[in-house]
Amino acid sequence: MPSVMIRKETETGNLTLYIAKKDLEETVTSIEFDSEDRWGGQFDLADGSSYYIDPLDAPPKLPITLRAKRA
Repeated sequence: MPSVMIRKETETGNLTLYIAKKDLEETVTSIEFDSEDRWGGQFDLADGSSYYIDPLDAPPKLPITLRAKRA
């Protein structure tokens, strides 16, 4: 399970997911859970790949580094 960094673009407001081991940075197109009481799950990326992050109880302060697995 790689560590990924999720951050919010200041210009566009889009979320990006960065995986250092693969030197991959892609825009997040959808998040399974994106509400005040649950955030995370499956993240779909612009290149067609997906990663799963265990859901958190609330949206985190970004940027954040979490463990993810390929979905």
